[in-house]
Amino acid sequence: MAPKSDNTEAIVLNFVNEQNKPLNTQNAADALQKFNLKKTAVQKALDSLADAGKITFKEYGKQKIYIARQDQFEIPNSEELAQMKEENAKLQEQLQEKKKTISDVESEIKSLQSNLTLEEIQEKDAKLRKEVKEMEEKLIKLREGITLVRPEDKKAVEDMYSDKINQWRKRKRMFRDIWDTVTENSPKDVKELKEELGIEYDEDVDLSFQAYADLIQHGKKRPRGQ
Repeated sequence: MAPKSDNTEAIVLNFVNEQNKPLNTQNAADALQKFNLKKTAVQKALDSLADAGKITFKEYGKQKIYIARQDQFEIPNSEELAQMKEENAKLQEQLQEKKKTISDVESEIKSLQSNLTLEEIQEKDAKLRKEVKEMEEKLIKLREGITLVRPEDKKAVEDMYSDKINQWRKRKRMFRDIWDTVTENSPKDVKELKEELGIEYDEDVDLSFQAYADLIQHGKKRPRGQ
């Protein structure tokens, strides 16, 4: 519910005096929405206050600019202004100190929040102890010569590795046959053609097929007497 007209004028007058700067109707209406005042009511109150001489206004074309009467305010002299500046400087210094205190407190809170609680420490300790125990048990088995990988799993990995090596060998041979045919009938230098086509041998990228192939033999037990 909107305030009565006399209350509306009191609200608008108080606002204009508090702001003590040039205002148009829209400025005042936007700021006084919290009092449930419509723009038309604000305009009416401003005109009424201006007619009563409680505020002043100037017209710029079709727009009116309102401002508080300056004769109601005490204008400080130079000494008072100097004192006010000094007090303002002290207040600014106190404000900076308060901001620093707040920042320090916030940092302390974040630090405390990042620390583990006693319950979380106990849970983490229990988890680490369990992991250490499991690793110790594995280490004991390794020292006793117990195989931790099942034979069927080992065979599956070896078979897959062997298949990949065979595929590598087969593709190397296929490439070599095709490459020999191409370079044999090409007028270009082999090295230049290789660079032009962006071809890289295993050796160009520090790969040794034989080294990987030998791993298969090293993983198998050699027959006795050999």
